[in-house]
Amino acid sequence: MLKIIVILLIGLVLEAVGVVLLSQGLHEIGEVKRLSANELARVIGRGATNKYILLGVAFEAAFFGILLYLLSQKDVSLIWPLTSLGFVITAIAARFIRYEEISALRWTGVGLIVVGATLVAWSEQTKTRPVTSGETAVPTASPRP
Repeated sequence: MLKIIVILLIGLVLEAVGVVLLSQGLHEIGEVKRLSANELARVIGRGATNKYILLGVAFEAAFFGILLYLLSQKDVSLIWPLTSLGFVITAIAARFIRYEEISALRWTGVGLIVVGATLVAWSEQTKTRPVTSGETAVPTASPRP
């Protein structure tokens, strides 16, 4: 389980930095002022050449690759909820890379996410393997087919 958590954390750092880079790139491009073909072409053209957006997409793609690996190793009901820890890392990255102000209420919400992810991870440790005749249930990690 430790290996899975370490790989997940690496992926979540990549994802968090990717999201922050995408945000930076979008701020540089500027907002869409009106919905028109010319305006959309301008935004897409600037986005396709913006270094922050390109790097952010690369980081997000790396995270997705790691996520695919993790989903092939463990239950989706374990891995997907644990990806919520990305919100924690993203908030920290936003604070230190983009210098965003994060209120106490928002940090409280982030703390609740950590509590939820902890419960999900703990549930993996409390799984019981199927009982065969003459045995009693013993907690174990989920068996792989």
